[in-house]
Amino acid sequence: MIGLEQIRCKIVEAIKLSGMTQTALAKRLGVNQATIAHYVRGDKLPALDTLANLCLILDLDANDILCLANGDK
Repeated sequence: MIGLEQIRCKIVEAIKLSGMTQTALAKRLGVNQATIAHYVRGDKLPALDTLANLCLILDLDANDILCLANGDK
């Protein structure tokens, strides 16, 4: 089974690899920086529409973020 912690780790890794600050990412997503901090800490996960936009902004495959890519099962 895929756990929320795995998804959180994938989101954190993607943000770090992007080189974007949490503030810059928040601005592009249309949320406040505190929301991004919640994602990074694991307090919250993005809503589906926010996750889709996060994938677009960071040029990611949603299957990878959701741990559905081959090898992550």
